[in-house]
Amino acid sequence: HVHEKQEAVLKRLARIEGHVRGIKRMVEEDVSCPEVLVQIAAVRAALNSVGQVILEDHLRSCMVKAVQDGDFENAMRDLKKSLNQFIS
Repeated sequence: HVHEKQEAVLKRLARIEGHVRGIKRMVEEDVSCPEVLVQIAAVRAALNSVGQVILEDHLRSCMVKAVQDGDFENAMRDLKKSLNQFIS
């Protein structure tokens, strides 16, 4: 199913993809390591941000639906597993 913020997430991911390509070019062009590391940190922060948007969207749609459908325990188990991986 389509999430409320799917379009915004896809746009953010496209920007992140372009940013990663830029970092690859920086490495190919022997840009200084500190500059590359700063850009990697920016991509990491952008990925965390988009992950937060996806999480919020999931809570507002999937988890609410799971409660309505009486499937909260399974949905919560899956969410915990995903969060553990996201946070690690």
